[in-house]
Amino acid sequence: CVGYDVASSEFSVQAANSDPRAKAAVALHPNDAPDLAERGEYESAFARIAELAADEQVVAVGETGLDYFRTGEEGVAAQQRSFRDHITLAVERGLALQIHDRDAHADVVSVLRDAPELPRSVVFHCFSGDAELARICNENGWYMSFAGTVTFKNSSDLRSALAVADPHLILVETDTPFLTPHPHRGQPNAPYLIPQTMRLMAQTRGLEDDAGLDSLCQQVMLNTTQAY
Repeated sequence: CVGYDVASSEFSVQAANSDPRAKAAVALHPNDAPDLAERGEYESAFARIAELAADEQVVAVGETGLDYFRTGEEGVAAQQRSFRDHITLAVERGLALQIHDRDAHADVVSVLRDAPELPRSVVFHCFSGDAELARICNENGWYMSFAGTVTFKNSSDLRSALAVADPHLILVETDTPFLTPHPHRGQPNAPYLIPQTMRLMAQTRGLEDDAGLDSLCQQVMLNTTQAY
């Protein structure tokens, strides 16, 4: 259960402490960082996230990262500062790092490479890159988490990335309630639709039969356990 601001992060931690099937991630979303900084509220908000990250049910820091789609140049510095703070927090707490990367591939990679130390696991949430970014992830051991977007007809770059991704670095997700896989696009997304995404992922990897699908599912389950 993934937090993207103080309120949703508090909810995620509460949910994870209420149901043994759930784990939590906490963070300030990159789109919110510039607004918080402008209001003088970033430090107190991040302090609360750091507090929540100490909870034993928290397994990751994120969604953090960079988003240049909704935030213009004036917000880049605040986003990058927040991203670095979240990286440091994940390292200090020994947690995985979940990255939100939208229209910012080069800068996300640059910030990661410039960090003095990286967390034990780096996950590109809702992976949106191409084969080139997938190869960079392969080289660095960074996980790539594919959502329903990989099933969209216009997502050939995503499928090219999936085709070259190291099988030990592939994850799957819903991004509930968004990015519902084909043919249910337009309806609210939920975990019950992950099999739809996984079937397309297996086909993209050249695993056409049930045995191939089962093999990929087992690998993704193992990867998820290792990442988190």
